[in-house]
Parts: sequence; structure tokens; C-alpha cells
Amino acid sequence: MAGRFAPRPTRTTVRGGHVGVPSGVPRPAPAPGSRRTWTSDGPLDLGLVLGPLRRGPGDPTFRTTPDGSVWRASRTPAGPGTLRVALRGGVAHGEAWGPGAGWLLEQLPEMLGSLDDPSAFEPRHRIVAAARHRRPGLRLTRTGLVLEALIPSVLEQKVTTDEAYRAWRLLVRKFGEPAPGPAPERMYVMPAPRTWALIPSWEWHRAGVDNKRASTILRAVRVAARLEEAVRFSPEAAQQRLELVSGVGPWTSAEVVQRSHGAADSVTVGDLHLPGIVGYALAGDRDADDSVMLSLLAPYAGQRHRAARLILLSGRTPARRAPRMPRGDIGKL
Repeated sequence: MAGRFAPRPTRTTVRGGHVGVPSGVPRPAPAPGSRRTWTSDGPLDLGLVLGPLRRGPGDPTFRTTPDGSVWRASRTPAGPGTLRVALRGGVAHGEAWGPGAGWLLEQLPEMLGSLDDPSAFEPRHRIVAAARHRRPGLRLTRTGLVLEALIPSVLEQKVTTDEAYRAWRLLVRKFGEPAPGPAPERMYVMPAPRTWALIPSWEWHRAGVDNKRASTILRAVRVAARLEEAVRFSPEAAQQRLELVSGVGPWTSAEVVQRSHGAADSVTVGDLHLPGIVGYALAGDRDADDSVMLSLLAPYAGQRHRAARLILLSGRTPARRAPRMPRGDIGKL
């Protein structure tokens, strides 16, 4: 008889492979996070500054909410953390949760471009000058996190961006952990290096990641600590260390240090589209290759990445003359 009156067990929900709060149990109000404010010495556009950290519209580690706030979930040297950044009256307000909260808030000014010096840039072309005038809030972010930039960059090698974004989204949601604090729904911190190393081969396959890219990531996470040390190096020295990992070439290393170091001069070479975009914008040459692109960007020595960003923001790109390249045929290393 006692069994008839026993309370029914609560049903546990599973979200993205992680056990959640039992259904029917009220969620406690989220505790306030640690906070910090920072005022830039010039215009600041959160979308332009932090946009390169977003890997597609469904990136589980990045979210922009209707109030204009930017949320990031990161694996920091102190552990996982969630950061919310909002601009109010020209002041950046940061709030963070989780073991990595303090680290994220300490890094906040650099992430918003405090070490970047836009005044050092001198436009040499009318189109670049116009783009700079229209986008005064562009600053180059410096996250201080190498692996966070490296893994998604490796996933983008030799495939379309849609394929790479899908792989990142699936792998982070399945093997990462829910973002700490009151983060928007379905936000996750990327897996720890050991977790990446233990992902079964069939899960890479399900995510559409070929053996070459998966093997590169596995080699990288085995030396994760050595790669993270490179954040203390110059961008050039950091690229050299990254390229010691088999499968990481100049394209990938440049994509990493642009984000981890705020590298104003690291140009992405080996890209399918960028040389043609730069060539078309600066010289009307839609068939430009890397050598032509580097020649056109030579007047911007020390600021070539910023110049390329402004060219991309100008909107002056050549019209497509042929169907998109088939999936799996875009070459990047």
C-alpha cells in the first residue's frame, strides 16, 4: 500500500547531452556575477570588435541579445566562464560568472581593444579612408586565448564556412559544458583539451570533420599548454610556434593570432576569396593572388590586417562569376 502513495519521481531533462534541472523543480534565481566597467578612449562598436569571435549564427559560445549585449562562454586558464558585455553611454559594463569570471573581467579591456591603437593607421586609398570614416568604432580584439581560436580555425580548413560552423556547433554542444551563470539558452563552453582528445572517431565523422582536420586538432590539444604560452609572444613568434603543429599553416596561424593577440599586421594568406576582394577594391583586379594582395597591402606595413578588415567592411567586393565551389574544395591551411 505504501507504494500507492509514494511520490512520483521527478523527470530529469537532458539538454545537449548534459543532465539538467529536473522538470517541475523551480530554478533558483541566478546569482549576480562579478562586475567591472571600462571606458574606451575612443569610439567603440561591440559588433565590430567582437564579431570575429563568432563562428556562425548558431555559435554556442557567442550570443548577441536584443538589448545589444554580447555574451561569450570561454574556457579560461582559471576554468570555464561566461561574460556579458553591454555598452551604455560609451561605458562598457562587464558581468561574469563561473570559475573563469575574474580572468574574463581582467581581460575585458584588452578584449575590447585597449591595446589596439587605431590612430597608428594611415589610409592610403580612398576606399579604405571612407570605410574607416564610416566605422570609427573598429578596434582589434585580443582574447589572450589561443586554443579557443585555433580549433574552430582548423575546422574551417578546406571546407565551406557553413560546414565548419556546423561542425563547431555540433561538437561544442555535445562535448562542451553548459555556460555558467544566467547565460542565454543553449550556450556552452568549448570542451577542455582532454575532452577533445577523447572524442571518438565516429563523432568527428558525424560532425563532418575529415580525418586530416581531426588529427590536427588532436595534435594541437596534446600540446595545449605549450600553445597557450604563445599568447605571451609577439604575433610572429606565436605563428611560428603554432606552425610547429603538423596541419597548421600560415592561413590558420594568422586567423588565430588576429584573435588571440589582436595582431594588426597578420595577413590571412592562402584564402580563396580575400586576395580577389583586396585586389578588386584597391586595383580593380578580381583575379589577384596572394602575391598581388601582399603587394597592394605593402603600404600598410604594420597594419595590414586592419587594412584588410576595412576593405571587407567597405562592401566593395567582386560579383560572383561562377557557382560556389563544391563542398570540401576550399583550400586553407
